[in-house]
Amino acid sequence: MKITETDKQMMREAIRLSSESVKNGGGPFGAVIAKDGQVVAATSNSVTLLNDPTAHAEVVCIREACRKLGTYNLSGHTIYCSCEPCPMCLGAIYWAHLDRIFYANHRKDAADIGFDDDFIYQELEKPMAQRTTPIMPLLRDEALPVFRMWTEKEDKTEY
Repeated sequence: MKITETDKQMMREAIRLSSESVKNGGGPFGAVIAKDGQVVAATSNSVTLLNDPTAHAEVVCIREACRKLGTYNLSGHTIYCSCEPCPMCLGAIYWAHLDRIFYANHRKDAADIGFDDDFIYQELEKPMAQRTTPIMPLLRDEALPVFRMWTEKEDKTEY
């Protein structure tokens, strides 16, 4: 994958946003979503500011870009993250169909300052019965009819 000067500019903006976030009481993370060299959304971490554990810079940026563009599909766009995305953010990036992901700091760098997401990667490798937080199926027979309803719905919007 070729890295352009525009890519570097976008990453510098994500890094700047991460610095601003720290100054404003947020976490040290920033993200930018762009297409064809134009910024669509640029945000920072708002977990502590919003009391929202899902308000990571990448997730907030995806939400903002989708709101602005009126779509849930960001194909053709690139995300620039000041740090390697955590499992939640990586999942959101894939669900949003972003074409490219650039990151500056590595997840080890984040772990070194107290943001250790490695336990989530480790948990995902374990069988469900061995995970730290219990995870158990319940009432599948009552939930399956809704999936059948979705399958049979002719006017659904697939994503």
